[in-house]
Amino acid sequence: MIVNAIAEGWEVIYQQAHGVLAAQLACSLKPALRSRHWVETIIAIANHDNRQKTWHGKDGLTKAGAPADFTLLPVTIEQAKDLMQEVRFQSQWVTLLTSMHMSYLYESQRGKSKDIAAFMDEQVALQKRCRKSVGVNKQEAEQAYTIMQWCDRLSLILCRNELPEDERTLEITAGPDGNTYFIKHLKDKAIQVAPWPFEQNKLDVQVEYRTLQQLQYSNDSELAQALHKAEVKRKTWTLAR
Repeated sequence: MIVNAIAEGWEVIYQQAHGVLAAQLACSLKPALRSRHWVETIIAIANHDNRQKTWHGKDGLTKAGAPADFTLLPVTIEQAKDLMQEVRFQSQWVTLLTSMHMSYLYESQRGKSKDIAAFMDEQVALQKRCRKSVGVNKQEAEQAYTIMQWCDRLSLILCRNELPEDERTLEITAGPDGNTYFIKHLKDKAIQVAPWPFEQNKLDVQVEYRTLQQLQYSNDSELAQALHKAEVKRKTWTLAR
C-alpha cells in the first residue's frame, strides 16, 4: 500500500492502483517515445506491482499499529517470485520488462540472502533468453524498460503527494529519449511536465484511494475490514503543456 498521512487520518492507495495510473501515463505518451510491442509494454506497466503479499497477522501494520506504507515494510521477494511466475503466461516481452524491474528493485539487496542472490541470477538468465526470443538487443530492451521506470516514478510522485509547493520544480527521471524530465505544480492547480512527453497538450489522469479515520489497528484483519468498508474515491490530476 501507499499510505499518506492527511488531516482526516490515512489516505491509502493500493499499489496495484498505482500501476494502473502508471499505465494511464504510458498510454498518453508521444508515439516517438513508445517502444515496440506497445500493448504488451502497457500490460507490463499496469501489472508491475501486482501479486502483493497476503497479510498474516500484522504484515500490513507498523509497530505502532498504523497502516504501513510499502517503504516501511521489510524487503521480501515473495511478491516478486509470484509476479514472475504469473507474467510468464502473458508474453516474453511482458516477462522481459517485468524481470528488468525486479532487477532494478532487488539487485542492491543481493548480498542479504542466498535466496535473493539466486533470484537475481535467475533474472539475468531469464532476460537473456527473453531478449533472444523477441529479437531485441540489450540496449533496446533497456530503452523500453526506461518507459516503465519513468511512468512508475511519475505515478509514485503523484500518489505519494510529493509535488513541491510554491511552483518549485521536481525531477522525475530520465525518459526513453535520454532527456531528464521535471514536474511542477502550478498555482492554477494544473501540473506541468517539461519537456512535454505526451501526445495531447492536456490530459487528466486518476487513481482510486480510500480514507481511514482510525489511526491504529490491532491486526491485519481489522485493517482489511476497514479498507473494505471505506468509500472508494478518485483523485484526479490535470497535466498541461
